[in-house]
Formats: sequence, structure tokens, C-alpha cells
Amino acid sequence: MSSENSSADDVRQVWDVVVVGAGPAGASAAYAAAVAGRRVLLLEKAELPRYKTCGGGIIGPSRDALPPGFDLPFRDRVHAVTFSNNGRFNRTRRSRHMLFGLINRPEFDQQLVEHAQKAGAELRTGVTVQRVEQHGSAVPDRRTVAVVLQGGETLLARAVVGADGSASRIGAHVGVKLDQVDLGLEAEIPVPETVAEDWQGRVLIDWGPIPGSYGWVFPKGDTLTVGVISARGEGAATKRYLEEFIGRLGLAGFEPSISSGHLTRCRADDSPLSRGRVLVCGDAAGLLEPWTREGISFALRSGRLAGEWAVRIAEANDAVDARRQALNYAFAVKAGLGVEMSVGKRMLALFERRPGLFHAALTGFRPAWRAFTDITRGSSSLGELVRSHPMAQRALNALDRRQAEAEAERRETDAEAGGGRAEERAEG
Repeated sequence: MSSENSSADDVRQVWDVVVVGAGPAGASAAYAAAVAGRRVLLLEKAELPRYKTCGGGIIGPSRDALPPGFDLPFRDRVHAVTFSNNGRFNRTRRSRHMLFGLINRPEFDQQLVEHAQKAGAELRTGVTVQRVEQHGSAVPDRRTVAVVLQGGETLLARAVVGADGSASRIGAHVGVKLDQVDLGLEAEIPVPETVAEDWQGRVLIDWGPIPGSYGWVFPKGDTLTVGVISARGEGAATKRYLEEFIGRLGLAGFEPSISSGHLTRCRADDSPLSRGRVLVCGDAAGLLEPWTREGISFALRSGRLAGEWAVRIAEANDAVDARRQALNYAFAVKAGLGVEMSVGKRMLALFERRPGLFHAALTGFRPAWRAFTDITRGSSSLGELVRSHPMAQRALNALDRRQAEAEAERRETDAEAGGGRAEERAEG
């Protein structure tokens, strides 16, 4: 286990805030709490820097949520997008202005952690959190949370932020409920200079053969990040899609330096974001955009909010005040990110039914392309898109009506089937 700026007296002292997980959400939470002048400990089970399965696209909302003075380590700046519909009907749209940037996660995450440290947070790597306890012998009083590490060491905190990824132990403690789980597969493919030049400044987005699926190519210098994502349960089909996608691109002859997979998990609408003095954010809370599965901006924004509200919870003198601050955190998340997730969920349902419609709109309908560029640059959001574009509003409202009708029909069928079984039992 390595340790930076940590003390041998960790067991006896009480930290204001302990953050579990040093990805974008955790580093942002640690920064927000530390810059407020609190004693913050950031825990990470891996040694940094470490690889993370992720496309690495930095859109406007991600950029706007970064700490002041953060120098983004872009590997490329995107000015063009090629769209294809399962390998067909390719069309490239271009922009005079940068749409978004591409980073490698090890560099990006490391830099976020360094900003948190400069703000005063202490870092411990190579430690695994087994559980948190808010009651029992390990907890000296009701203002304290015990963070129990693998091996038995116990740390004490006034507030805990869980940012330990989509398989979060802190999320399990809070009781996070999931509504959507997807499987992402990705390959980092080193390519010759001539191939890299062809992709410079341009990404590819391919609407896939599985309902709700899509693939991407993100250029990062001499490496192309190639991936696909679809609903969990379609593992074999998703793997086949990635293989065929790479083959269509003419990249099958290049050996990937890394091949990886990752489950993304999206929260249910009624899923909690806190329990007592423990908050969750980022992937640990199931916060990501359901249609594109974009998670970096959700991690950065929810992490910053979690750090700010963890400070308030740490200052709370009793359970009632701590609960009030936790509810305020949940309200802040739902008022912003929750609205985007709600629209994203509706967009995904429409995309699953009509991927060709999305392709035709983005490649041939100027307002749709303009909406895409506004969202990627951060000058608009999915929520604002629906509010300001009557056509999008009508399409989603029509989808809502169809889904409501289908749900009512299903319930009626179930009720009739239940009634029929009851009659059979009565006759028997």
C-alpha cells in the first residue's frame, strides 16, 4: 500500500470528509471539500495512474465543471463527426468550432487528483474499503461514520462520499437502485501515422444493430479508441458487433494494446442518493446520461455537489440537520442532472425504436445537427433541447403516449389473465 501525506494516527483522528474512489467524481468531491478548508481524505484501491474503460470525450459541461486553472490534456480536438447506420449511409458533418476534446483517462484522472491534493486533500492509494458503519461499537458518536478498510483498519469521518464506481460498496450501503444496465466493450488500437492522420480531428458514431446500441471511434494521436455499447444480456451480440465494427473500419489487422469491458449502471428515478451522513455520486449513484451513456460530465458535476454538501453534513450537529443537508444535495442533483437523465431516458426509448430517424435527422436536418453541436459544446442541454424545440417535444410526447397506452394494455391483459385463472380455480 502506498500513501501520500497520510498519518499513522488515521485511526484516532476524525476526518471532516472521507471520499471513497479517486475517479472524476471522487476527485471532484475531494477538491470541493478541501477548497472549503476541510480536512479531506481521498481513498483509492488502485495505484495511480490507472486505466479506465472510457471513450474519453470531454464535452462542454465537463469542461465547465473542472477546477480553475485545469489544463485539459487533450489528445485530439474534434471538429467533424461521421455518422453511420450500422455501417451504411455514412455522412460527415463538420464544424468551424471545436465540438469536444478527447483525453486518456489515466492522465485526466491523475491531474484531477493532483488538483484535489493542491487544495489540501490527502490521498491514500492501494486501499480497499470493505464497508461503512453509522452505528455500532466502531462509531464513537452519532456525528461520526466509520470507514472500515480491508485488513481491519478503521477511519472516522463526519461525512463520507461514495465515488467508488458502478459496482459501488458505498452505493450498496446507501441502497442505490438501478433502472438500466449496459455493457460497453472497448479496444485501444495503435495505428500507423498514415491511418492516424486520416482520423485526426474526426470521430465516428455508428448506430448499431442491437436496439439502443451504438459504436464509436475516438482518435488520440497514434491510437484509436474503438468501442460499442448495448444493453446487458446481449453479451455475445455486443462482442460480435465490436468485431464486425473493427473489421468494417479496416482495423482488424492491428493488435489492440488494451481490450476491456465495463458495465454502466443508470439509477432508478426513486433511487436514494444518501443514507445518514453518507452521500453517493457519479457511477456509484448511477448518474449518467441514459441514451449516450456519457458519464464524465455527470461524475464531475455530481462530485462537486457531493463535496460541497458533504461539508455541510460534516458541520451538522445532529441527525435532523444532516438529513436536511442530504435532502438538499439530492434536490440539487435531481434539479439539474435528473432533468437531463429523464430526457435522455425518453430519447433512448425513441432511439431504440427508430435509429434510422436519428441518423436521418443528424445527417440531413440542420436544426438537429445544430442541437447536437450546442449540447457537445455546453451551450445547451437535453432538457433545454426539448423545452426549446417543439418538434422534439412533440416526438417525445407522442412516445410517452404510446408507452402509456402499451402499459395500460399490458395491465389489462394481465388482469384478464388473472381473472381467468381465478375462475378456473373456482370451477375446480
